[in-house]
Amino acid sequence: MSVLLYRLGKFAYGKPWYVIGGWLAVLAAVVLLLVTNPVKLSNEVRIDGTPSQRVIDGLATSLPEASGGQGMLLFTAPEGARINDEKVRSALVAAVDAVYRHDHVVDARKLLAREAARGENSPLLRAQAAVAQAAGKPSSGKTPVPLQQGGQPVPGVVVSADGSTALMQFQFDQQTFELPAGTIDSTIRAAEQQAATGDLDVLPSAAMMEIPEIIGVGEIVGVVVAALVLLITLGSVIAAGLPLIIALAGVTVGVGGAFTLSTVFEIHSLAAVLALMLGLAVGIDYALFIVNRERRLILDQGMDPHEATGRALGTAGSAVFFAGSTVIIALAGLLVIGITLLSTMAIVAAGTIAIAVLLALTLLPALLGLVKERICPARTRRREQERTGGDAEHTRAVRWGALLVRHRYAALAASILIPAILAVPAAGMKLGLPSGASYNTDTGQRRGYDLVSDAYGPGYNGPLLIAVDSTTNGQPLTPVTLAAVTSDLRSVKGATAVSLAGMNETGTTAILSLIPGSGPNDDATKDLATALRDKSAQIRATHGAEIGIAGFTTLAIDVSDRLADVLPLYVATVLGLSLIVLLLVFRSLMVPLMATLGFLLSIAATFGLTTAVFQWGWLQSLIGLDATAPVVSLLPIIITGVLYGLAMDYQMFLVTSIREAHVHGATAVNATVTGFARASSVVLAAATIMVSVFAGFVFNAQPMIKQAGFALAAGILIDAFVIRMTFIPATMALAQEKAWWIPARLNRLLPDLDVEGDKLTQKIPLHHPTPAQQAQTAG
Repeated sequence: MSVLLYRLGKFAYGKPWYVIGGWLAVLAAVVLLLVTNPVKLSNEVRIDGTPSQRVIDGLATSLPEASGGQGMLLFTAPEGARINDEKVRSALVAAVDAVYRHDHVVDARKLLAREAARGENSPLLRAQAAVAQAAGKPSSGKTPVPLQQGGQPVPGVVVSADGSTALMQFQFDQQTFELPAGTIDSTIRAAEQQAATGDLDVLPSAAMMEIPEIIGVGEIVGVVVAALVLLITLGSVIAAGLPLIIALAGVTVGVGGAFTLSTVFEIHSLAAVLALMLGLAVGIDYALFIVNRERRLILDQGMDPHEATGRALGTAGSAVFFAGSTVIIALAGLLVIGITLLSTMAIVAAGTIAIAVLLALTLLPALLGLVKERICPARTRRREQERTGGDAEHTRAVRWGALLVRHRYAALAASILIPAILAVPAAGMKLGLPSGASYNTDTGQRRGYDLVSDAYGPGYNGPLLIAVDSTTNGQPLTPVTLAAVTSDLRSVKGATAVSLAGMNETGTTAILSLIPGSGPNDDATKDLATALRDKSAQIRATHGAEIGIAGFTTLAIDVSDRLADVLPLYVATVLGLSLIVLLLVFRSLMVPLMATLGFLLSIAATFGLTTAVFQWGWLQSLIGLDATAPVVSLLPIIITGVLYGLAMDYQMFLVTSIREAHVHGATAVNATVTGFARASSVVLAAATIMVSVFAGFVFNAQPMIKQAGFALAAGILIDAFVIRMTFIPATMALAQEKAWWIPARLNRLLPDLDVEGDKLTQKIPLHHPTPAQQAQTAG
């Protein structure tokens, strides 16, 4: 491996435009495809095979008009006025009309008029009367009333009991992510233009959102901070710019390439954001590791840049290759779960990582071939000699490494105790999906959520959808049956109101809307959904009707249950495959086990911090947050995979340096100090860069992205500084030579990957320059 990468680096350095031209062609092709094929992303959380997803898929066949995305707009009257004031009501009616006339909105008025024309032959009208009689009045004490126009109720619009607000619920003819770009925003604007004549304020629900912006101010600031860290670490604008070029090229090809396929495969917006975060972070880190190694070879050993580039690829490039492999393995492990949403995320992110590795091993040495001696100008070499005085043993990193080794027991205790304490809140972690309550109080989504809760009751923010199907093939549901089913559902603890939301033309399928007495993510609502599902067998046996429950809360329950079931399999798969890779790389039994134990400590601490900040509300002001919410259901399994891969990056960079020193003759303790001194500065810089990039996403308006950015930033912070740079050196100092023990028979069976470049040194010996040549190179 080391010899192959050495030759690749030398070739790319010597023939830079061959490599650069190839990558420019790839970039041009991606940009051309993006221009000619519009990007189409999804916000849908779809988990195939779950009860709620089966209900939604069944409605797409039996009642297609009810399978589109749901919209909800809240209209608030100006202070001192009421919805029924003539001017206000006229503006509201005009706004409702504008929404129903808008493209891709299902006009409930036409459907109702069609049924009214059928008179007594309409199964919908007969069912409405029966359900209304059986449901009675809502028990919440905030009974809304239909909006009246010309003596007739306006479909889909109810006015709050105090007359201050009106709530409009409607449907699109497609799922929201399938709508043409701008449809949702233009629908809201159409309502706002008419509502303005009556000074009505229009607030959309959290579901009424276009795809969130992927790159905002926070993300840009994160990249700027990363650039500053690179400049400080490498001390040169040219050297600092190369990792940024590699990272930007990587996300352009990786994420851009995924976007070009979005018209063929459904890609969730979180998949794009995850790939962008990882692509930026690892692209910078991998390039930094190679550039830093090349510069050290030039500064410490006086190599010319061409040879140093080849040697850097042969040693640091090998570590980058296997570090990237562990991240890809961790992400690919998501494929065994069998959930399309997670599989798409895994493929897009893993593909972006693979491209980042390939760029670091090909484009980076080609760029170094253009830069040549400017990667380490003469003044940098002179400054380095003055700083070290020719004796690396006096560097700050060596002193810190020696301190860790000398106080290994205290370092080990602290590195275990700190993450253990931080992990405590994870015991109370609750899982859910983002709702309007997850947004900051100054956003329209949160204001709308709070106003709906106050005026109508919290359950109106997350009604449960009950699909009722006749169990007799081809026979319609009778009004008597629907009334009986409604009464049974209404009697379940926590249900405040039940109404008929729709029915197909044959009368074999009906949809009931059940309003809970609690919010979408409240435990009481989850208990209600579970009780309704438990009651389904009784309703089938008693009334001859099959019920299925869907909606926000049931989807959250199903997602959490499904992921909880597959998480052990996923963790076992990832740990097993990664332990094999680490065993091959380090040829040690203890090092992979220490790496895995350290990861378990860091992931537990990460979930503890995420729970404390987002669920409990601790220190939220530091990240500009003022909303508490459950941890997103998808987050634990995604963060587990991603953080494991990234943690192994630092393990690879740090321990390969220690092993390299050990392979070349240093004792176990001295190798720990020497290897730590060589790698700690670049690991410190790489971790700082990664935290900066991930932290930029904490300020994204989308709660799911905000939580993912925070969890990754916190996880890297803990893993790099507490685990990799404290726990690992301390344990290796304690184990000494035992850290590198491996059974002789197993050692013979394992292939020699030569990550440290020992074979490279043997096959292509390094010819050290004479002092005169060094002086000539230094200029």
